[in-house]
Amino acid sequence: MKFKIHILYTLIATLVFIFSSTAQDKKAKELLDEVTSKVKSYENIAIDFKYSLQNLKENINQESKGNVLLKGNNYVLNFMGITKMFDGKKVYTIVPEDEEVSISNFDENDENAITPSKMLTFFNKGYKYSWDIPQNVRGRKIQYIKLVPISPKDQRKEVLLGIDIQTKNIYNVIEIGKNGSKTTIVVNSFKTNQPISKNQFTFVKSKYPNYYINNLD
Repeated sequence: MKFKIHILYTLIATLVFIFSSTAQDKKAKELLDEVTSKVKSYENIAIDFKYSLQNLKENINQESKGNVLLKGNNYVLNFMGITKMFDGKKVYTIVPEDEEVSISNFDENDENAITPSKMLTFFNKGYKYSWDIPQNVRGRKIQYIKLVPISPKDQRKEVLLGIDIQTKNIYNVIEIGKNGSKTTIVVNSFKTNQPISKNQFTFVKSKYPNYYINNLD
């Protein structure tokens, strides 16, 4: 009799766990959908961010800052001394240190290609997700969603996506690598619908008179 009761308790506990996990996954999906909807509602987005990479095994500890301006499919990304610009047709990679500009066609089928949607809604494809812990960051409630890559080839073990519950904007992204590395991006400033120049995403060759233009296509 005790054995049967134990089995019954185990079964109930299992069912409760399954129901709870399903409910949490549903909550996670609903929150991610809200973030996606919010991102798509903006005319443009300007972000200043902090980037850090840590790997204790390799004794790596790097920090850097960057910024990105997004509008539709166009963007200008400044990071680690390099500017990457997309005007809707071509990608321009500007490297001041080498005085070089590389120009290439955008390949939408390239999984590594950067697009605004991938920057801020990357989580909509290729991950299993679940509701994770909440945190209070200087008075802001940040809810974390755990993302686990589906592809076994992915070198990331998991990704923690921190979302500001009040604004539904991304606060930070923490990637844990299978090699023990930890990459963190924290959004320091998130501005929307800013007044921008008509030619904001247009590459002007005359601004780089001494640069080598490397046309890759």
